[in-house]
Amino acid sequence: MIAGKLSAGLATVALAALMLPAGITEAGAQKLRTVNVIMPLPRSANFYPIVAGEALGYFKDEGIEVNLLPSSTTVPYVAFVQNGQAELAMLDAPQTFQAVQAGIKIKTIYEAHQKAPEGIAVLADSPAQSVADLKGKTVGLVSDRDLVTLTVALNTKNIPISDVKTVVVGDAGPTQATAMKNGTVAAIAGATPDWLSLQAAGMKIRLITPPEVAEQPANSFVVSAARMDELRKTMEGFFRAYSKGMEVAKIDPGVLAAMCKKAVPEEWPNDAFGQEFLNASIELAYSTTKKLGDLQPEVWKAVQPPLVKIGELKAEIDPATFLDASIIGPANDFSRDKVKADVAAWKAKNM
Repeated sequence: MIAGKLSAGLATVALAALMLPAGITEAGAQKLRTVNVIMPLPRSANFYPIVAGEALGYFKDEGIEVNLLPSSTTVPYVAFVQNGQAELAMLDAPQTFQAVQAGIKIKTIYEAHQKAPEGIAVLADSPAQSVADLKGKTVGLVSDRDLVTLTVALNTKNIPISDVKTVVVGDAGPTQATAMKNGTVAAIAGATPDWLSLQAAGMKIRLITPPEVAEQPANSFVVSAARMDELRKTMEGFFRAYSKGMEVAKIDPGVLAAMCKKAVPEEWPNDAFGQEFLNASIELAYSTTKKLGDLQPEVWKAVQPPLVKIGELKAEIDPATFLDASIIGPANDFSRDKVKADVAAWKAKNM
């Protein structure tokens, strides 16, 4: 998954918990519907709309309790929405295409990240000016999933992946830094948090990522097509709360920082790193479309030819077969002024 390496602290899936069906749980005087979401991280600034939405009570207002199922990207996320163990799964574009290609009936209903965080980094003083200069070199991968990113990036310069050597360096900043410093790797294929980790380890880096790599739907929420009608009202509420949480970044980023620091203190080892991490997360997680989370059929179509060329897809797929924008209208049906007032009230009480 594209966001599968967004944190060094990926939680492993708790299989016992995953076997529990979605249900109704008591929370105070209100009965909340538990929505299980399988994704690569626990609560994180990378998905700050959930953090902000919970801080302001928006999910509870919709009668929802969010249960995140943070799981390794080696886990087949799509299987959990198919068998009912999760209502939502977060998939990247290649995973979505592969699922549809395999005949799995899913619907992509909301784009969480409309910019890809992946890229290729080199040392600031590296002679490499583009990915073309990596031919014949060794490139580090944060995880196996980064092989697709590297392959697509090299393909933009008509360089086959066989023309470079690859080695998995892992997601620990100091290990990545050592590999770059001693010349074990000429570059690293990773994502925004990896760049922050490298910088925190004292490395000065530079990105040589081709624009084509960033121009794709990085992470989207999918549901089982068979459960779409059953879950519709719940999904409308979930994504309305999610969208309202997303708006907090534009209304008062200082309040959002306080919310994230309180909810995810492990991402704030110091204020400088925590703020940089949040800034990068806002850039990634705030929608580029006019309607928050809106689906972009033209983008889904445009990203497929490179994946076909490198063998990730057998053939192009019509986005209309898996995109369902029916949730987007309800997800954006809220008052920004009301969110602004809620943010001000939270600030007065907590800051």
